Amino acid sequence: MYMNAKGEGPAVIQDTAEAQDCCDGLVRSLAETGWCLTDGFLPPDLVAALRGEALELRRSGGFHRAGIGRGQGLQIRGDIRGDEVLWLGPGACSPAQGDFLGRIEALRQAINRDLYLGLFEFEGHLAVYPPGTFYQRHLDRFRGVEARTVTCVCYLNDTWEAADGGQLRIYADPADPQAGTDVLPLGGRLVTFLSADYPHEVLPARRERVSVTGWLKRRPGSD
Repeated sequence: MYMNAKGEGPAVIQDTAEAQDCCDGLVRSLAETGWCLTDGFLPPDLVAALRGEALELRRSGGFHRAGIGRGQGLQIRGDIRGDEVLWLGPGACSPAQGDFLGRIEALRQAINRDLYLGLFEFEGHLAVYPPGTFYQRHLDRFRGVEARTVTCVCYLNDTWEAADGGQLRIYADPADPQAGTDVLPLGGRLVTFLSADYPHEVLPARRERVSVTGWLKRRPGSD
């Protein structure tokens, strides 16, 4: 189901044409409101495959604790964020990961075609939040580094209830900076928003929470 930030839609994504319609609707919502929620962006079999891979890779030691900051300023701060991540690489991805990256590539092309943002690559990782972990309110764009332009968060959970916690809280109302909208991390659901404009946080999860998180980027100095 496609639903933009205004709650308009829905439509079930069943074939290539409808997938293109989904991208087109998502792009319209980004242009109008700066963020979008899209249900069914990934089909259930792909969600299950990616989730299984993520959990197996984590069990085998492939994940590491996520930090804050970058370069020499990178810090591991469990009081700020508690997720564990594994960065994706197009040269060594599984078929399921390649399928996901192909869908994101189609989205990148649709955004560039209609919004002229000059997006040239996707940078992303698998993420697992163990029970009790969270990520405090933040922006995705590093200070002084403007490459990250569109944030994409796609959830890989099999089932999820409000009582499980782990909601994405996005602060999307410029008239009320403290008013947050909570989004359940339902499997196959994609949340997209302009990275520089929307503070957000992950509320404490009460069970293991799995996602793919990444950014469509512009080349430095492309403004």
